[in-house]
Amino acid sequence: MELSKRLQAVADLITPQMTVADIGTDHGYLPIWLLNSGKCDSAIAMDVKKGPLQHAEENRGKLLERGELKLRQSDGLKALAPGEVQCAVLAGMGGGLVIRILSEGQACGVTDTLQECILQPQSEIEKVRRF
Repeated sequence: MELSKRLQAVADLITPQMTVADIGTDHGYLPIWLLNSGKCDSAIAMDVKKGPLQHAEENRGKLLERGELKLRQSDGLKALAPGEVQCAVLAGMGGGLVIRILSEGQACGVTDTLQECILQPQSEIEKVRRF
């Protein structure tokens, strides 16, 4: 399985062997690639909508060769427990949404326990950097 250039750039930034949460996973391609490549052993694919998670579930069944991929319907980081993952990926969404998700994750104690956040906003990049 090959990732798009954008998702490959995101994958390349993730520190190996971290448990990763892909927020707004869409089809689950990023966490499936991370698991199949051995870059991580466990990942959580999360999306606010059921449709993308259904696509991710189908792709997990067809494409996942190794590792553990959990699927969760969640608005941002809300379905994560503090310390459950070391890395959160927020890619392909607007900058305002990235800021809201990180702020709400801070309020529930998740953001402060992350070792890294891979952020790839599609808009308001300077606003996200200032945040």
